[in-house]
Amino acid sequence: MGATKLIPSCQEDLMLEGDKNKVAQGENSCYLLLNQANRHGLIAGASGTGKTVTMKVLAEGFAQAGVPVFMADVKGDVTGMAEPGEDTEKIRERAASLGAAGWTPRGCDVRLWDMLGGAGIPVRITISDMGPDLLARLLGLTDVQRGVLAIAFRLADDNNMLLIDLKDLRAMLGYLAEHASEVETLYGRVSSQSVGAIQRALLTVEEQGGDIFFGEPALDITDWLVTDEAGQGTVNILNAAKLMASPQVYAMFLLWMLSEVYEMLPEAGDLPKPKLVFFFDEAHLLFDGMPKELTDKIVQTVKLIRSKGVGVYFISQSPSDIPDEVLAQLSNRIQHGLRAYTPAEQKAVKAAAAAFRANPAFDSAEALLEVGTGEALVSLLNEDGQPCVVERAKVLPPECNMGAASAETLAKVAEAQAQLVEKYGAAIDRESAYEKIAAEKSAVAEADELAAERAQLEKERAAFEKQKAAEEARVAKAAAKEEERAAKAAEKEAERAARAAEKQRDQAMKTVSSVIGQIGRETSRQLLRGLFGNLRK
Repeated sequence: MGATKLIPSCQEDLMLEGDKNKVAQGENSCYLLLNQANRHGLIAGASGTGKTVTMKVLAEGFAQAGVPVFMADVKGDVTGMAEPGEDTEKIRERAASLGAAGWTPRGCDVRLWDMLGGAGIPVRITISDMGPDLLARLLGLTDVQRGVLAIAFRLADDNNMLLIDLKDLRAMLGYLAEHASEVETLYGRVSSQSVGAIQRALLTVEEQGGDIFFGEPALDITDWLVTDEAGQGTVNILNAAKLMASPQVYAMFLLWMLSEVYEMLPEAGDLPKPKLVFFFDEAHLLFDGMPKELTDKIVQTVKLIRSKGVGVYFISQSPSDIPDEVLAQLSNRIQHGLRAYTPAEQKAVKAAAAAFRANPAFDSAEALLEVGTGEALVSLLNEDGQPCVVERAKVLPPECNMGAASAETLAKVAEAQAQLVEKYGAAIDRESAYEKIAAEKSAVAEADELAAERAQLEKERAAFEKQKAAEEARVAKAAAKEEERAAKAAEKEAERAARAAEKQRDQAMKTVSSVIGQIGRETSRQLLRGLFGNLRK
């Protein structure tokens, strides 16, 4: 669903003439042919020479032709495409002098996107969407580290663990390190050093906003491939002001986006107009310090994506900012003025001039030092796909605002894109690798805790049994001692009783003996008395 138009769109597209977009006017008119627009392009020039305005003119023409556009807004002034330009006599006179007498200010159907949580429709992609190969290139990993990252992705796939955001990938790498010995037999050797290096590289990406950028709901590129009710292409503007401070994340997004579009779109061959056109402002930031492998990937993607009906336009201060391999793919060129104060800058001017098909009417190198703001050397492809003779020309004024949009206009844009904000606004954190690994660790920890509790209980039971046995032994020992004491006491008592009995017997014997002795003595006396008595008689 297209955004609400800010002005009527039923008027004639004055910059669009049939199948070509008028860009500038010199001795001859300069037209960008729509059927050659997917051969890519370059807008270059020193700061303040009018590159952003030229980019708007091209984007405006594509939109009027029904071609959706994507633009990275580095300085915040591309949003002006959402509202009509300033209607002044000076601008009308310039437009008329350049062959656009019917110039009328009007805005485009604009949508505003943002990758780092700012104003606009959130842009997110998943780690799985990025893939191990592209992610490894962007992280600058070695071949060994790249292999470990590929194993992490494969392990996640084999275990149905989704890699959605950075915490998922971090968890997966940690899981990989912890189970390295098990994984090695299936996938290959995994060293803790390689895992640590990948984790450190991810930390840099996270600090640049990757924790916001990676996630769900993921961007559906088809939401860019739309036209409004009038059949004009939607202009999708990415808020890249903060993103320029995060070149690694920006490069990630650029490559993913081009790769995603390439994978998504079928082969198209030669089309009357592109299906989609990308504009990347401050393109030199994409290549500063970029590994050669990443540059090679961009070259490959730019080469191949043309066959899908997609055009890519780089905007930078000098052609020398862009690697030669990429520069060679940019056939439609608009070169604004350059400054040459140093030998290196003078060399860059000569190189830029040499890239044009010479015009005998002027010296291209000298012209690049002379052209003013809004003026450029223009060389676009002709019907045969050949560069036209370079033309020194003045760029037409855009019908949209040359500066940033007003707060009122941005509010209207926000209102018009409410449906997409609802679709992408709230981040979704569904069950993925992080949650599954955390659950597994929790289950293992719980099992370990139960095992520890069981072991403790067994230990306590064993200690209790030991204590019980010891107590029983002590009691038995005490009982035995008591029994022994009782036996000894009984023995002593028996001995005492025996001694007492023996003593009693001895005493009885003495008593008996005494009695017997006394009886005997008495008997004897009796006998003697009787005897002596009888004798007296």
